[in-house]
Amino acid sequence: MDGTLPAVAEELLKEIKKAFQETSHGRDTFSFRLKFIFGPSAVPALDLVDQRSVTRVTSPSGRTAYQVLGSSGKLYTCYSSCHFCTCPAFGFTVLQKSESLLCKHILAVYLSQAMGACQELSVSEEQLTSILLAEEEDEG
Repeated sequence: MDGTLPAVAEELLKEIKKAFQETSHGRDTFSFRLKFIFGPSAVPALDLVDQRSVTRVTSPSGRTAYQVLGSSGKLYTCYSSCHFCTCPAFGFTVLQKSESLLCKHILAVYLSQAMGACQELSVSEEQLTSILLAEEEDEG
């Protein structure tokens, strides 16, 4: 998260993480605040977390990306380090129109990190490169 979101959003995600570390629950406690800060992305993002749709992909060098299986069945690559998702909604509503702080996929990544709900996948450097290049080929 590291300063890529407004302070209020960062603080809420920290509170969620703390609540889950201490009690292993808290979704209902934070739903209203999530909806208030993140708008219509909040509920679909929580659904993605519930469905365990977020996978943290790591390589031996320590490079990390996240893959989120969207509700449409398409796999999107998210980068929490730079607050970016490859989905069309991120490009349109976040980057072009500035209507949202983020899309449901990147919010699901942040929530999965906070709740300790990420799937884990270790891949070789070549496999991670293929994952990253596959996204570019889809766009090109």
